[in-house]
Amino acid sequence: MTPKWVKLGMIAFLASATLTTQAITTKALAARCITSQGQFDAYKQSLAQQAASAGVGQRGMQALQQARLSGITWRFESNPSSQTGTRYRSPEQFLTARFSSVNSFVSNAKRRLNQNASLFRSLESRYGVPGSILVSIWGYETSWGGYTGDTPIVGGAVTLASYCRRHPRFEDDAIAALQLVDRGIISANSRGGPSGELGHMQFLAGNWVRFAVDGNGDGRADPNNAADALATAANMLRRNGWRGGQPYTQGSGNFRVLSAWNDSGNYQRAIAYAASLIDQ
Repeated sequence: MTPKWVKLGMIAFLASATLTTQAITTKALAARCITSQGQFDAYKQSLAQQAASAGVGQRGMQALQQARLSGITWRFESNPSSQTGTRYRSPEQFLTARFSSVNSFVSNAKRRLNQNASLFRSLESRYGVPGSILVSIWGYETSWGGYTGDTPIVGGAVTLASYCRRHPRFEDDAIAALQLVDRGIISANSRGGPSGELGHMQFLAGNWVRFAVDGNGDGRADPNNAADALATAANMLRRNGWRGGQPYTQGSGNFRVLSAWNDSGNYQRAIAYAASLIDQ
């Protein structure tokens, strides 16, 4: 027998063939957060009602049905300092926790910048975001596309949304991940970061829905295509207030825009620091 919550998705699919970003979340149907892993299936059933109201179709609802709780996501949320850290770290300490040295990171970033010089120039011309910032984020997030994650995106996004410390802030991203399955941008089996991040720049699904740009002109915005991901990152920063030609040092308006990407002060300082070295 088809579960009731899958039927809801089929009804929504028939009623709404074209998915849009509006009504990503319906507050009246907000799912309750959970405090134990054993409550995950109940959370999914509650989220399914919200997803159906937001227009998620058959494929997205089936992906939600298949999603399993992500153990790594749950562990990270139980110990947030294991990610970007809650205590102050210098930019040098932050970068060398993931890379062999600051010099190695900067050298690799400069090489990618030079290899894709025309792309970065066009992005700065269009969005005002310098290549040094974009290539620093790209490098920190995935080592310039070298590793984009091995956690099921839908499972990670739904697990993050379910966790009470994060709820309901990330429910929009969980529903957006289901919308991306509907659109064929990702599949139910696609893998990414531990919180449902996707592609070269590790976008949360909601940010991809809101800001996606076709950077290589093939008619499709794909988070696993570097040009598309970089263009989308530049678009996201600009639409959050980035001003071209202005400084990005700590305390500046552009520095504050980095919080739209990652709310960790350690992360923001490290990206600005790396970019300043790349620009030298």
